[in-house]
Amino acid sequence: MATGWAGDGAVQEQIDATVTDGIRRAQSRLPQGPGRTHCAECGEPIPAERQRAIPGVRLCLPCQAHEDHENEVFSGYNRRGSKDSQLR
Repeated sequence: MATGWAGDGAVQEQIDATVTDGIRRAQSRLPQGPGRTHCAECGEPIPAERQRAIPGVRLCLPCQAHEDHENEVFSGYNRRGSKDSQLR
């Protein structure tokens, strides 16, 4: 049972909204369009298995791992600290 101003299920709704936002953010970073046969960064061939697994792939695995590591440094949006999340 919720107390105060929060309605029943408010916590679950916030959790669902956080998960949905995370899914949308991840989907927006997926490659789109035609894939490449050679890496856009280093020029090495991209294995056919990777091309089939990720349509629109543009980086080989080592370059993708490097890019992913660089993106980890900035985690992005902090929902807990946002004023918008407190209004939900």
